[in-house]
Amino acid sequence: MEFLTGISPREYQQKIFEKCVEKNCLVVLPTGLGKTLIALMLAIDRMKKFPGEKIVFLAPTKPLVEQHLKFFRNHLPELFAEMTLFTGQINAPERKKLWQNSDIIFSTPQCIANDVKKRLYNLSDVSLLVEDEAHRCIKNYDYNYVARNYIENAKHPRIIGLTASPGSEHSKIKEICRNLSIEEVELKTRDSEDVKEYLQELEFEKKVLDFPEEFDNMRTELQKIFYSYVEELKNRRVLFGPSSKTGLIELQKRLMGKISSGEKDFNSLLAVSACSQAIKIQHAMELLETQTLSSFNEYLKDLFKQAAEKKSKGVIKLVSKAGFNSVYIKSNELLSKGVEHPKIEGLMNIVIEEKSKNEKIKILVFTQFRNTASIISRKLNQIEGIKSKVFVGQAKKTNQAGDTGLSQKEQKKMIEDFSSGEINVLCATSIGEEGLDIPEVNAVIFYESVPSAIRKIQRSGRTARLVAGKLIMLIAKGTRDETFYYVANAKEKKMRKTIQDIKDEMSSDFAKYKLNSSSGGRASDFSNADKKLIKSNERSRELGMVERNHNEENVKKEKQETL
Repeated sequence: MEFLTGISPREYQQKIFEKCVEKNCLVVLPTGLGKTLIALMLAIDRMKKFPGEKIVFLAPTKPLVEQHLKFFRNHLPELFAEMTLFTGQINAPERKKLWQNSDIIFSTPQCIANDVKKRLYNLSDVSLLVEDEAHRCIKNYDYNYVARNYIENAKHPRIIGLTASPGSEHSKIKEICRNLSIEEVELKTRDSEDVKEYLQELEFEKKVLDFPEEFDNMRTELQKIFYSYVEELKNRRVLFGPSSKTGLIELQKRLMGKISSGEKDFNSLLAVSACSQAIKIQHAMELLETQTLSSFNEYLKDLFKQAAEKKSKGVIKLVSKAGFNSVYIKSNELLSKGVEHPKIEGLMNIVIEEKSKNEKIKILVFTQFRNTASIISRKLNQIEGIKSKVFVGQAKKTNQAGDTGLSQKEQKKMIEDFSSGEINVLCATSIGEEGLDIPEVNAVIFYESVPSAIRKIQRSGRTARLVAGKLIMLIAKGTRDETFYYVANAKEKKMRKTIQDIKDEMSSDFAKYKLNSSSGGRASDFSNADKKLIKSNERSRELGMVERNHNEENVKKEKQETL
């Protein structure tokens, strides 16, 4: 492709690009399969068609924004375009000046949304809007405001959304498509025929470990306390759905909303307290089943601290229960004997084995909680030849180990050290899942299963791209690890089917809308949201015709000038 330097698109990237030229597309590609290149190709195409108009590339975090800017600079001729990074640290008058003088703007959605709301500049002269990590385009996220404003005001709108997975729920994927005025969804997986040839073999291993009897006994005691709270919530006629952690958090929000609106009846106040304690016990059981005995013990200790500080009557009542105290004493006793969760030993054995096969090994361990990442990292550093670090987000959450968040500068340095081999094991929380340019690794280890298709796909995409890789999943038998493993797999399969269903619906809805419009059919046949999407996409098609006419005029002028 003209102006593309140092890189050539693969066949599947070329085909997706060709679709994106014609329609607003949601591109669903696993991590590492080149979504950014497709966006770059489309940016070149739009700049050639509409000289003088701008490209806006949005990503949710500053490190991701910087990464995309670097990619564009590396693969475009030096004087092709004026590329600028927008951040909140640049004052508003300076951003306004930069906007006027820039061709391609890289920014977080918050920055552009705030500027547009303050009328610092408008999006009328933007010919392409790229929204990375598009699975975030739900509810009131700033991505949606920018996309809506763009579609309403741009002279030549074109949108491309990029994601490794939009999720598995039909309503959420439809919402993303609606918010971005998507006309076509392009989905590729590791198993797609035109993708397979570019990937290396991915070996999968499920490591199932027995859940110790002592741990099971502690869980049983906690379950008794938990079900006593659930029973209370049912007797108070506030809990009718599942008593899962998610279900209880939803109930808590509902009750708190009722109280904050002035309905402070005795039943609701006691129900909120019972619900809060049930959530705490659910969290404690999750730590015991899936994390480490140390983090479980630390959490119980923190609840005793809250009770001592008289944070709430509910916590005081909880820690005074005989069952709760016996569990706390038992966890202290086991820790004093050097007992830990079996997954810790299982993980250490895997790392030792992988290191023995490859001296230059690079391993990425994913875990849900920072505290677990810190404990894992300390344990792995006891292995000869292993240099492990904890890779977390920026939020400053100090735990008893004294661990805090990492600044963006520290994150960048850690990735560089991992790339150079100075660090060979990175223990990452969710910050390592989304988009960041973490180098190719030999093995990805899930310390626990996650019940999310998005997170599973993002984690898995970190290996077996350029070199053969391993995906290893640690599962404690008879715990929520097993449940979450099957849930994530089912959601991934469901995602593929849902996307195909939505693609079919998009074609069918537009055809029906056109038929109804021409034959005086009822507008009520469509929901307001669907009508808005169809009209928005219809406008895109009309502008596409204008765009083609515009290009044809340019070609004619060039021919006349040549003659």
